[in-house]
Amino acid sequence: MVEQHRVVGVVGLGSVGQSLLRALDAGGVRVIGVDTDPDVVARVRSWAGTAEVSGDVERLAEAGVVVEAVSEDAESKAEVLHRLGALCPRVTALVTTTASLSVPALAVASGRPARLVGLRFAVPSSPKAGAALVSTTMTAPEAVSAAEELVSLLGRPIAPQGTDTAAARELLLPYLGRAAALHEAGYASCEDIDTAMRLGCGLPAGPLEMLDTVGVDTVHRELGDLYRRTGLEHHRPPGSLERMIESGRLGRKSGQGFYAYDAAGRRVVPAARDRAPEGAPAVGHVGVVGTGTMARGIAQALVLAGVRTTLVGRTTERADAARAAIGSSLDRSVKRGRLDPGAAGAALDLVRGDQDVAVLYDCDLVIEAVVEDLPVKRTVFEQLGKVCRPGAVLATTTSSLSVAECAAASGRPEDVIGMHFFNPAQVMRLVEVVRAEATSDAAHAAARALCERLGKTAVGCGDRTGFIVNYLLFSYLNHAIRAMESGGCLDMGDVDTAVESLLGFPLGPFTLLDTVGLDVSLAILDRLRETFGTEDFAAARSLRGLVAMGHLGRKTGTGFRTV
Repeated sequence: MVEQHRVVGVVGLGSVGQSLLRALDAGGVRVIGVDTDPDVVARVRSWAGTAEVSGDVERLAEAGVVVEAVSEDAESKAEVLHRLGALCPRVTALVTTTASLSVPALAVASGRPARLVGLRFAVPSSPKAGAALVSTTMTAPEAVSAAEELVSLLGRPIAPQGTDTAAARELLLPYLGRAAALHEAGYASCEDIDTAMRLGCGLPAGPLEMLDTVGVDTVHRELGDLYRRTGLEHHRPPGSLERMIESGRLGRKSGQGFYAYDAAGRRVVPAARDRAPEGAPAVGHVGVVGTGTMARGIAQALVLAGVRTTLVGRTTERADAARAAIGSSLDRSVKRGRLDPGAAGAALDLVRGDQDVAVLYDCDLVIEAVVEDLPVKRTVFEQLGKVCRPGAVLATTTSSLSVAECAAASGRPEDVIGMHFFNPAQVMRLVEVVRAEATSDAAHAAARALCERLGKTAVGCGDRTGFIVNYLLFSYLNHAIRAMESGGCLDMGDVDTAVESLLGFPLGPFTLLDTVGLDVSLAILDRLRETFGTEDFAAARSLRGLVAMGHLGRKTGTGFRTV
């Protein structure tokens, strides 16, 4: 067992080793970190707190548990484990962090097959991401217990037995690489990419944060291995990673990657995010065109923030029904204790419904939230361009269509901007604010100011299909389906479990596809493929087949996982 008064050793102070050292020291465990590189020892020693950091493995002679976290090379790991096996007492548990090598082979190489356990981490330091414990037929129960207690001391959950760590890692790596390439192209900042994925998908960390944690060199090496094995273009490491490695920017472990880190490994927080300028046009009256789920959610968010709102539908009946639905939603919040009855009544008083778009003439900002169909949206913008007052901002909630195409139909493209809310809009904090080439500074400032008033987080991005979230998310989901089709992962439930338990994602890919809707997912992938032409956006055969059969996921009761 690992007891607080006994020593835990960590050999190898790269990304994994440093994260383990931090967590154990923060938990009050007596821990010794060892690395053969004097520069690494000096750097880690500068922030190591009460942990001892040394270049001498002999310091581990009395350790109760020793974690091997050296580079993913069979000979290097075998050599280190063999030395530890000879050095440490017979009762010492040895733990290898190998991500892909044979644990039984390493157990034999250590000379202590009964005392060696594997712990596989897909992400080195994330409290929501777990570790998979890998024992062998040779492993003694005492060693397993020691490894389980070690994971508990790290504050990490243990993944269910048999969790497929390789499946989780092989889905994670191209997702990280695509995010790096998106940043390399100058499409969005590191902060906006990471914020979009955290808030838009509920992830524990953004992809570039995760890349820094895993290690730029590690991701580059493992993507390169995948690419050589598969030949798939989305496994090719982006060039930016190699350039970062050449300049010593290896991520958190080196103090510099996509972000900067202080001596203790804490991220150096950049200057405050660009807020809407003081001179942003005032927004006192907002129009919403549409009566569907998204339109109602946006209207509810507006009135809860005290914004007078006019909701326009195709008919008076639709508009009245939408207003009534907003009232019902507010009532549910009251019953759940989330909203004061007086506040709910005041919010509902701020929204009116109508069927004539001309009533929007005095709005400061109008949000179009109709069906995701370009001809329909262009018709709406043509009307808005004629009836709205000069200078009124016109926003589209499109998730994948061209903002510029909508803007052109309005006849006043300088007033048009994208505001991609996430569903449910009254709850989700993220808004992708999409600036087209002709969008004016005033329109951009007004959109960001409105997001701030609503308590939303705005991330900036350019006008192209998928923006940030859908561009990164749906390639990842498509890769998961293709891995299943190729036999790389035979059980979709196991893949979901691996992603949820080892990466800390709230939903596995197949559960998420069913939740989003397979028809919606297919439509987004087809649009991405049409725009970018790359093979990884070509919808997997199984997805297209299920949609053709009418198996659309949760909403129909049948999909990849639903019954």
